[in-house]
Amino acid sequence: MTALPAMLRAASAAFLLAGPAVAGLGSFLVPIPPALAAQPAVAESGPFVPGTADVPVMPGLATAESEPLVFDKPGGRIVQAVLSGEVPRQAVLAFYDQTLPQLGWRRTADRVFVREGEELRLEFPKPAGGQVATAVRFTLTPR
Repeated sequence: MTALPAMLRAASAAFLLAGPAVAGLGSFLVPIPPALAAQPAVAESGPFVPGTADVPVMPGLATAESEPLVFDKPGGRIVQAVLSGEVPRQAVLAFYDQTLPQLGWRRTADRVFVREGEELRLEFPKPAGGQVATAVRFTLTPR
């Protein structure tokens, strides 16, 4: 992977995440229903999935584990990170089906995307006893 395409993908992801503000809608106020306003805010893990520089975090998801698993090796990188939040599984799938192709990822199978010799899998581990949050495991490996 060359530095220029990686930089362009990161810039594209940042632009997608900042889209409303760039379009002049940053000061546009949207009323928040009282039921939503009473809910505690979900802490975001940042604009990108931990361990990656160009896979955006869906709004409503936050880091579920303290540190992602990251290995850089001559054949490519291996990253595994888990995010969770009070969002429906179908909304997560729809977000990444729409967002990842704009960043150069091509979907090859259900929840599997490929780009430039890498494969990204989205998995939904079973929740631990009593948990209602949706957990998403992102696994990035060389292809």
